[in-house]
Amino acid sequence: MNFINHYKPLCFYTLCLLILLCIPVAAWTQSQAARKRPNILFIAVDDLNDWLGCMHGHPHARTPHLDRLAAGGVLFENAHCQAPLCGPSRASIMTGLRPSTTGIYGMIDDDKIRQDNEVTSDIIFLPEYFKKQGYHTMGIGKLFHEHAPEGLFDESGGRAKGFGPLPDKRFVWDGYGSGGENYGRTSTDWGAFPAADSLMPDYQSAQWTTERLQRKYQQPFFLAVGFLRPHVPLYVPQPWFDLHPAEKLTMPPYKANDLNDVPKVALQINDLPMMPTTDWAIEHHEWDDIVQAYLACVSFVDQQVGQVLEALEKSEYADHTIIVLWSDHGYRVGEKGTFAKHSLWEEATHAPLIMAGPGLPRGKVVSEPVELLSVYPTLLDLSGLPPYARNEGRSLLPLIQDQPTDKAWYVITTYGMNNHSIRTKDYRYTRYEDGSEEFYDHTSDPQEWNNVADQAKYRPMKERIKKYVPTANAPWAQHASYTFQPYFVNQKARSDKAQQPMNE
Repeated sequence: MNFINHYKPLCFYTLCLLILLCIPVAAWTQSQAARKRPNILFIAVDDLNDWLGCMHGHPHARTPHLDRLAAGGVLFENAHCQAPLCGPSRASIMTGLRPSTTGIYGMIDDDKIRQDNEVTSDIIFLPEYFKKQGYHTMGIGKLFHEHAPEGLFDESGGRAKGFGPLPDKRFVWDGYGSGGENYGRTSTDWGAFPAADSLMPDYQSAQWTTERLQRKYQQPFFLAVGFLRPHVPLYVPQPWFDLHPAEKLTMPPYKANDLNDVPKVALQINDLPMMPTTDWAIEHHEWDDIVQAYLACVSFVDQQVGQVLEALEKSEYADHTIIVLWSDHGYRVGEKGTFAKHSLWEEATHAPLIMAGPGLPRGKVVSEPVELLSVYPTLLDLSGLPPYARNEGRSLLPLIQDQPTDKAWYVITTYGMNNHSIRTKDYRYTRYEDGSEEFYDHTSDPQEWNNVADQAKYRPMKERIKKYVPTANAPWAQHASYTFQPYFVNQKARSDKAQQPMNE
């Protein structure tokens, strides 16, 4: 009998046995690798501008916990959002895609981001990517526009509806302003309420997160908490107001005729009659009270973040957890004539971004302009996970590690279809859907008071920067809406019409 043929069955069975033995070894090896990966503590803060002590946005800011986090990690002091509005900004962060790619320019239900949209139909959300890599995922509070798509987290603490608690009667602002019901009703109001921190949803979210940090896990975790304040209404208990006596506060820089040199379309976008204007606030002696209320809300949420950070420090995960803290956009507290985000100017796009944890330097400040879109790919890099090819953002690891790169750093912020602003280290260039422009030199005009788009000496720089403006602008996504601003409603209607076939 042929020797080889005689032993074929034995070789086959031996091979099968070896394969079966290797499967649990491979699974164990993958499991061990997963356990060595860092945990992620993902902290979102709603409508938080640069009024942090570490960012020097306001001289009376009191944010000891956020300042300590920045001192222990990396502060990206020139970070900017992809959209100056909650819904599209958060959709961008969580999908890793630009608004101009997805068509999500307005508010959108969490569960509809992937519905009826070819671009996002199979997108993997940021927490979902970690889940697919073996992480145990948990989340509470405002993370997407509402909370999160159904079933996204292994454990969900949900979110309290709205932005309460609310008093029986508003304190100052009726929510309609001079616009009436045609513009909808904003939550804008300010005053000391309720009686105790424990009645605030953010306090409860901090407690939920703290409890999760006291548990034991057999796999790395992705733990997300989304805080509501300082989103309006600017209500927090009285002690937080007492930290910031109104009569001693400095008002933000304001120029009454600031908008005389901006294009008409910029004024249309900025037309927000449901919001108080700065002139109204000055006339009615309310500006200092609004500034006080915003600072109070920032200090309140700083305390909630501090509770979570303290719980992490006391836990067994302190040395093996990456922390990322971000806000979805900035907020204008009287700058540019109103109290709102809703614009392509600095105060609306500039937002905090802090990262800390194993492998990250302490006390590093990055001054290059960076995008919130970079959170997704950067977390993958820091966690040792494979890159996600769909990400349009750029990992910040080269900046963190001082790696040289030939590619310039800049930010693209989009507000509505075909309205884009490009922020470089020294300049801001904005082009609107009608081709009109703004250009600001931050080396001499940090308040963006002087639009120099038509000045000849800036033309070469303007031409270089405008090359970054997206050339492809997706039509408004079917489920993305803008609830109270007629300008964008009309723009969306024009966009929809442009996509319809012509009937001659």
